[in-house]
Amino acid sequence: MDSKNVGKLTWIVNTAILCMVLGLMLFFHICEATIMVWFSIPTIFVYIIGYVLIYKKKYYFYVWMVYLWITLYMSLATVCLGYKYGFHLYSLSMIPIIYYTNYIAYKINQKRLTTAFFSFVIIACYMACTIYVSLAGSVYEGSNTSEAIFWITNSIIVFAFLILYTKLLIKSIIDSEEKLKEMSYIDSLTGLFNRHYMREQLVNEADKENPGTLAMIDIDDFKQINDIYGHNAGDYVLKEIANIMKKHCGDSIISRWGGEEFLILINGKLSPKEMMEDLRATVNNTKFEFDKKPIKVSVTIGVAEKDGETIDRWIQEADKRLYVGKNSGKNVVICN
Repeated sequence: MDSKNVGKLTWIVNTAILCMVLGLMLFFHICEATIMVWFSIPTIFVYIIGYVLIYKKKYYFYVWMVYLWITLYMSLATVCLGYKYGFHLYSLSMIPIIYYTNYIAYKINQKRLTTAFFSFVIIACYMACTIYVSLAGSVYEGSNTSEAIFWITNSIIVFAFLILYTKLLIKSIIDSEEKLKEMSYIDSLTGLFNRHYMREQLVNEADKENPGTLAMIDIDDFKQINDIYGHNAGDYVLKEIANIMKKHCGDSIISRWGGEEFLILINGKLSPKEMMEDLRATVNNTKFEFDKKPIKVSVTIGVAEKDGETIDRWIQEADKRLYVGKNSGKNVVICN
């Protein structure tokens, strides 16, 4: 979740709570719970101030203000009306939400709360107000009907908050895991899969009845490109060839194997020889230009089918044919 989405979610939650406060204020007025009616007035201003803090992206101060005020509001409502109204239940959702808030603050690089302090304050207030009501009774007496309605309503709201924030937390964790997994499999320069990912795919491919074909591609005289035109030009050539391979190799798995070498696991339904020859010709005919300087680029390709050998032998066979091509004048495809 990015800062923009955090702001949107916080705005929605702030609005929802403000609407609840206005509705409760009307209820407290009907019940003649004068203390809660008057306390609702500064509470409304708290959430109006909240909009300003959200707009200015002062999430740390917003969370401090709202959590402390909700704790105070929850405690006072419990003391005034009794725990049968269920206002103390909000403490059950506040603690996990605090930890979720800290996680999001970390994600968007914002200052984080002291979760242990807030948790202690919430638990202490919960215990104090419920014990007080148990011993001394509530300030106002309500009807059984209103108690039942509010117990159910507050329970539903608490569960809704728990479900919402738990869902958001799990989604954020899954998204983070997916991004980390993607980063561990992708070569940052070319955007192709890396060596680690390719080896995993080869293990899976080796177990198939008809495994695909392996092609190893090497950029001819790549060291000279770096020496003559510079390493930035070399990076440019690597990225351009990666883009060409993506366009010409269909559903094949393409990886940067190391340096200027690439490994392609070709789908068994395709003609490896024709595909690689087309790739070689395309690279050879492409006009590479860096800093207005033309660069002549070609590739040599070794192609090998898996024939009962280990994965390492399979790769070695493609590599062996690649070097046969290198020793045969380069810019060729060697299949056998």
